Amino acid sequence: MIPPQFDYHAPGGLDEALGLLGELDDAKVMSGGQSLLPMMKLRLASPANIIDIGRIPGLDTIEERDGCLRIGALVTEAQLEESAAVAERYPILLDTARVIADPLVRNRATVCGNIAHGDPANDHPATMLALRAHVIATGPGGERTIDIDDFFHGLFMTALGEDEILTELHIPVPPAGSGGAYVKLERKVGDYAVAGVAVQLTLDDDGKVTRAGVGLTNLGFAPIRATAAEETLLGADFVPAGGLRGAIEKIRDAITKAPGADEVIAAAAQAAADMAEPVEDRRGSVEYKRNMARVLTARAIRQALARAGAGG
Repeated sequence: MIPPQFDYHAPGGLDEALGLLGELDDAKVMSGGQSLLPMMKLRLASPANIIDIGRIPGLDTIEERDGCLRIGALVTEAQLEESAAVAERYPILLDTARVIADPLVRNRATVCGNIAHGDPANDHPATMLALRAHVIATGPGGERTIDIDDFFHGLFMTALGEDEILTELHIPVPPAGSGGAYVKLERKVGDYAVAGVAVQLTLDDDGKVTRAGVGLTNLGFAPIRATAAEETLLGADFVPAGGLRGAIEKIRDAITKAPGADEVIAAAAQAAADMAEPVEDRRGSVEYKRNMARVLTARAIRQALARAGAGG
């Protein structure tokens, strides 16, 4: 389909973009356009003005600085896949990027745009909830930091003001003994998730969970942080026979042999499923999606534990 008519603006700097956003009526910011343009073609969105920030310099950097991984507004999914820092210390981000659409889309789609869109079916919101990320919003009054827990307000609704642009994501550098995983069920490769689960865990030297983050994809009208599952995992002891060192496959197999490990994982998975609020559609019934939330949470926990035990 052809999108409705609109006026296109390509500012050369952030100040110019903010000025246009404040001056123009019914304006929408576009970075990669891989979520916005399909919605416009389907006539689900029809802004009168598009402000394309894709040419603004300085927004396409990804770096670790001041205790955070900083992801600029124009960093693409492909850049995330190619980042050595992400591969080494943030495997959950790599998991997430790799299951978004296809390589053609990932070359254009941006991580920050995935968040700013506010779609609970997008993959990064759950991952950012699990990682306790912070959103940097820039407006006429300067920058403000929004905790990711306060960012998603509902279906396509976020805490971004009408005169603000999401310019950066800050993800705290995981402490030693951390590991994460994102697991997604889809009807076909590149599809939106039937359900998806992000888990980020930190273990101390004794194999006890000291930090836990669990986020759910496409299981409600907004991305869900499964706090009940996190509480179930906190303090749990996952020391396998032989300790927490060795090949990741061996650790994954050994973790379930720790006393009570299977029971804790099952309880946390059920707690996540109980917090899910799925809607029936062509991807499945409410009961099916809630059960998939349980199954995927258990898988993500095991993978996160194995990566944490292997040093990330």
